[in-house]
Amino acid sequence: MASMDERKDAFEKKFAHDEELKFKAIARRNKLLGLWAAEKLGKSGSDAADYAMEVVKSDFEEAGDEDVFRKIHGDFEAAGVQQSEHQIRRTMEELLIEAATQIQKS
Repeated sequence: MASMDERKDAFEKKFAHDEELKFKAIARRNKLLGLWAAEKLGKSGSDAADYAMEVVKSDFEEAGDEDVFRKIHGDFEAAGVQQSEHQIRRTMEELLIEAATQIQKS
């Protein structure tokens, strides 16, 4: 019976660890996405860093990526930056892979 409890505990710890890594990767992706978008919007230095933090914070509006997408897409439209929905979503996917790789290496 102890071995079953140990296995259960191990699975729970692994799940918690995986969820933590997923959260960190998404947060890092959002920061990278914010920096990418800031460049497209003509921001640099502390303005770019501040904008990246706005993107990170926008992810707390609702579950999933739609809140982040709406933030970027809306800001691009307001500034007249030409990026398709597909390009933004593709960049989000690419940066998630990059963020996960960075998390694994750290």
